[in-house]
Amino acid sequence: MQKTDKFKGVKIAISLVMVLITATTAVLLYTDILKSSEEADAATLLRQGSTGAKVREMQTKLKRWGYYTGNVDGIFGSRTAQAVRYFQRVNKLSVDGIVGKQTAAALGMSLSGGSSSSSGDVYLLARLVYGEARGEPYTGQVAIAAVALNRVRNSSFPNTISGVIYQPGAFTVVADGQINLTPNDTAMRAAKDAMNGWDPTYGCLFYYNPRTATNAWIRQKPIKLTIGKHVFCA
Repeated sequence: MQKTDKFKGVKIAISLVMVLITATTAVLLYTDILKSSEEADAATLLRQGSTGAKVREMQTKLKRWGYYTGNVDGIFGSRTAQAVRYFQRVNKLSVDGIVGKQTAAALGMSLSGGSSSSSGDVYLLARLVYGEARGEPYTGQVAIAAVALNRVRNSSFPNTISGVIYQPGAFTVVADGQINLTPNDTAMRAAKDAMNGWDPTYGCLFYYNPRTATNAWIRQKPIKLTIGKHVFCA
């Protein structure tokens, strides 16, 4: 009887050790997964101390738009961080000097893989459409996107979608922060249709709402057509 009890005690002790080993392994595995996740999140951010092609791409954009005056060297130093904060402040983003998902989207660039993707361009274009023309007829929404794309192709304007949209003074939705609103499905479809070649404006580079526009210069341009509340000019 005593031997049986002793054997049972050994079995219980072994079981407890196995449970402890299993629990420890699970904790270590979870810690590794959490650490990998945190490292992955960190890898998708550009911050002071970051280096490489993505930093160079960001510096190029910021310099082209007048936010950055330093060297395009792929090194995220204090001057680059200052330029990022300046860009974030002007564009109504969280001012932290770090290029995360939202700031990267505003810059029209992807933080993973290669350079700016076409999907990123479509999304940024859709944000412009939603900010400028939500509630307008569908053709009018496509027309807004088409104007931006016409500017990209025109030598008088920046040669990228993000460059056109964030050109100082180009669009009121950038100035008032509406560019950061999440576009709906209609705006996304309008952006895609414009990207696929539909141009209801037939090459126009400008548009405005006659009821609200206060810029005397834009009102002097000859009107080619009217869609919804907007008139479109060459």
